[in-house]
Amino acid sequence: MKPYNRRLRILCLLLPMLCLSLLRPVPELRADPSAGASTDDREILQNSLSVVEIDREIERITAQQETIQQELKRLSGQLEDKLLQIQEQQSRAGAVIRSYYMGEREGLLVAVLSAKDLGSLIHMYDVYDMIMEHDRSVLDAYQSEYMEIKNTKLAMEKKTADLEEMKSNLIEQRARVSALQQKVDQGIASSSDPEALKKMIEEFTLYWENVGLNEVKTYFNALASAMNDLPEFIQNQDGAIRTNGTTYNIDIKEDDLNAFLRSKNDLFKQFAFHFGEDEITASGQSGTLSLEVQGHYSVEEQPQNSIMFHVDKLVFNGYELPDTTCRQMEEEFDLGFYPQQIVSFVKATEVKSTDKNLHVTLKLSM
Repeated sequence: MKPYNRRLRILCLLLPMLCLSLLRPVPELRADPSAGASTDDREILQNSLSVVEIDREIERITAQQETIQQELKRLSGQLEDKLLQIQEQQSRAGAVIRSYYMGEREGLLVAVLSAKDLGSLIHMYDVYDMIMEHDRSVLDAYQSEYMEIKNTKLAMEKKTADLEEMKSNLIEQRARVSALQQKVDQGIASSSDPEALKKMIEEFTLYWENVGLNEVKTYFNALASAMNDLPEFIQNQDGAIRTNGTTYNIDIKEDDLNAFLRSKNDLFKQFAFHFGEDEITASGQSGTLSLEVQGHYSVEEQPQNSIMFHVDKLVFNGYELPDTTCRQMEEEFDLGFYPQQIVSFVKATEVKSTDKNLHVTLKLSM
């Protein structure tokens, strides 16, 4: 049989198999692999999810450490350059200061004052002014270089402190992962079907990384986007803002906020906020996915006066995510709002939530 005919025959045999493989539906990770898991298995899955998330935090901290170390290296080189520059400026500034101390500039002033006529006076004054201007520029340059060195040193000290804090945090997170991983391993070893449990953990991890995390971020992104329009919503809401002298009071009702969110994004048709005593809960479900966020608002002054939302608890499909994930969501998505976008000359002084109501107190900013 000719090679050409043989290849054609093989291709004809493989073609139907290829078509079948293309038509076969690709398994999706939309369904939670842990559905129906026992209470004991869910506890092990909870720990394994925490391991995955804290591992992600360790990777983030490690990357930040590398960035800060590079920044410290850059600042160190910058400091060396500035020290060389200031030595030169210091020499010049010292010469200027000595000239004043030794009275050399007094002779120039006497010469100006002893000019015989107006033309000589103007000429001598121009010379005197030129010398004084040069002296000022020398002293200003010295002061500028000195301040730059001082600021660079302060920046290095802050970066060094940040790096030490990160190293400490990294040690703490690694210890947490080790302890949790030990619990997971013990749970698998004591399981009646260790291999099946291992497979469930692997599938659940893939489900979280490919579906769960993206869904959580989708909701947080939608919330952050809606919060940008919150000042406009408050301004257009009858009775939301009340004034009493130099004090402004804002009251946001739970039902009004939920209606506003639903008008912004269809995601919030299955998602709702609830205001409780010093606690805010946002929860919802879409298909097999459920999300619950618990947190609180606080007044912050840095980097600007604002009312920021803090994530205290994050629960996905019944599994509570570690605090590292809560902090990451806070950092990545801005769920706060800024009172000066509502009234430009005020600042927030208090925020509190009661049953079905959020109250904000603003004061005139002088």
